[in-house]
Amino acid sequence: MTDEQQRPPAAAVFDALGADYEKAFAGSKAHRRSLEWLLGQLAPGSRVLDVGSGTGRPTAETLAAAGHDVLGVDVSPVMVELAARQVPRAAFRCADIREVPLADVSFDAICVYFSLLQLDRREQTDLIRRLVRALKPGGHLVLATVPLDVEGVDATFMGQPVRVTSFTAQALVAVAEEAGLEVLAQEASMFTPAHPPARPEPHLFLHCRRRPDGDPRG
Repeated sequence: MTDEQQRPPAAAVFDALGADYEKAFAGSKAHRRSLEWLLGQLAPGSRVLDVGSGTGRPTAETLAAAGHDVLGVDVSPVMVELAARQVPRAAFRCADIREVPLADVSFDAICVYFSLLQLDRREQTDLIRRLVRALKPGGHLVLATVPLDVEGVDATFMGQPVRVTSFTAQALVAVAEEAGLEVLAQEASMFTPAHPPARPEPHLFLHCRRRPDGDPRG
């Protein structure tokens, strides 16, 4: 198997999109509100993991500018290069988050903004549980997705072929709760990426906290 065949499919997609992805989603007011909410929960100098960090904007940039210790992880070398250049205050690593060693209770907060959609449901569920274990008890996790009842659907995203899997809002809340999270707030909205011929798409932001016991249910 070649190195290219071993790469996660998302790597090729986001290598191709590069800075265009940032431009397409820069107008998301819900994403900005989500970050403001998270900033309001964090103690000074908190350690934050940004899963699927993309170009570093707006998530890593906003958090690093507020004085937090940010580690971004992304499968796309192009995205990681852009992020490192645009957000020098944060650290970035090019890797598949599923393969990155994460010590238990090592982060004060974790951001997962639209970065799970090319994983199947079992992979998403397992990863969320693993991320919760990496959170300190009482730590916060923000999870954003496109809340649709789809599994392994072939689609086109900003001109790139993708295979998409997601959960309904109710199902994702259940996944989060079963992983050991308390959902404190959620926001649903419609957003149209600034990239023709994009159409309005539903967005869901879950603002969560690791339960004091920190244990997954079931």
